[in-house]
This record gives sequence, structure tokens and C-alpha cells, in this order.
Amino acid sequence: QVQLVESGGGLVQPGGSLRLSCVASVSRFRFSAMGWYRQAPGKQRELVASITSAAATEYADSVKGRFTISRANAKNTVYLQMSSLKPEDTAVYYCNADVNRQSPYPWGQGTQVTVSS
Repeated sequence: QVQLVESGGGLVQPGGSLRLSCVASVSRFRFSAMGWYRQAPGKQRELVASITSAAATEYADSVKGRFTISRANAKNTVYLQMSSLKPEDTAVYYCNADVNRQSPYPWGQGTQVTVSS
């Protein structure tokens, strides 16, 4: 069973940057299209970025041009580079399989990102 562990969140000022990491426990993750999701208080979880096994990427309009998703299959890791952060980016961020392409793995605990001055 795949376990996903997210890290890299924290408190950052508006306009700042963070890089999130997600490590999968098994190598077969490299065959999965993966995504980064976020869930703000009182809101539904949303997919903000995805990357296929061939490294093709897609982004939600709200993060396009500011976030970059990438993967390092040799490390079983997916990254989310976030820049020009805004207060509305505040949420718990999760990684998982791209649910538009396959069923999700068990959800990890996520990593909190807070954008505030």
C-alpha cells in the first residue's frame, strides 16, 4: 500500500515562496499521474497541479504562472514550487494520484501553508 508523506509547509509572507515535497513509500508511484491538492478551512479539497508519468503538467487557473509541479521518480518524490504566494493560498496541501486519471491512494496528513503578514 502506498503511503504519502508531505512536507515543506510553513508560515510565509505574501509574495514569498515555498517548496513542498511528497515522498511515496513505493516505487510504482512513478507510473502514476500525481497531483497536489489543497483544502482551505470550510472549503472542499481542490486539485491545483498535476503531472503525468511523462512529466506533462496542468494547473488550476488560480495558481497558473506561480506554482510549478515536478517529480523525481528515482526519489519517489513529487515537488510543488510555490512563488508569489497570496493569503488565499493558505490551506493544507496534500499530494496524491491525479483523481481525474485514477483512484487516489490513502491520503497523507498534508502540510500546512499559511500566507500572512
